[in-house]
Amino acid sequence: MSNNVEHTLSPTDQQRISAAVKHFEESRHQFEKAAKSMLIYLEDDPELRKLIHFIKYRVKEPHSLANKLERLALREQGRSINKDNLFNQVRDLAGVRIIHLHADQIADLHPRILSILEEQDCQIVGKPVAYCWDVDYEELFKQLRLQVERQTSMYTTVHYDILVNKSSGIACELQVRSLADEVWGEVSHRVNYPTASPSEACRDQLKVLARLTSGCGRLVDSIFKTHHTTSSVD
Repeated sequence: MSNNVEHTLSPTDQQRISAAVKHFEESRHQFEKAAKSMLIYLEDDPELRKLIHFIKYRVKEPHSLANKLERLALREQGRSINKDNLFNQVRDLAGVRIIHLHADQIADLHPRILSILEEQDCQIVGKPVAYCWDVDYEELFKQLRLQVERQTSMYTTVHYDILVNKSSGIACELQVRSLADEVWGEVSHRVNYPTASPSEACRDQLKVLARLTSGCGRLVDSIFKTHHTTSSVD
């Protein structure tokens, strides 16, 4: 357990979280396999490959899971995640992330992703969710019939919870976002997650960065639209 919260958790909570983390460690190879499989399904598709700038995968580290379960135990009294329901309650134990160059590409990415998942007999749990703060991009996501959740944190990414192996219940989270949003996301993750930065100036700077990356995304969209228009005329 992390020292900053251990003293506020009951012995029962500590034992429950330890057992859940141990259960994950024993099954971690299955999540590694699921994430690699999902990456291959997506990367090997010739249509999707044209839209991907790069793709990567990761499996959650045990200490990160322990910290997450501690935070949930402290924040959500009565919600008990244990070794028996861990895989159903925590869907980001394994993850794949697709980075694309500009926002408009999501209109082609989303339907192709759905088609690939259907071909591979992978089940989406719930509805894909587009987390965003920019109203213009919110409209784009709504046109694709994605569930939209506005983020005051200025986070922008589309999430898919995917059951890769239906019999074992092994799930993988797929994240899709633009290269500009990746810049903001990586910086914010390092200085403002899982707890907010104690520096008000730093938090304000992250808001400025979000607006800059959003403007950068719009500019990249415009560049490609201009390029395609000019190419079609030529």
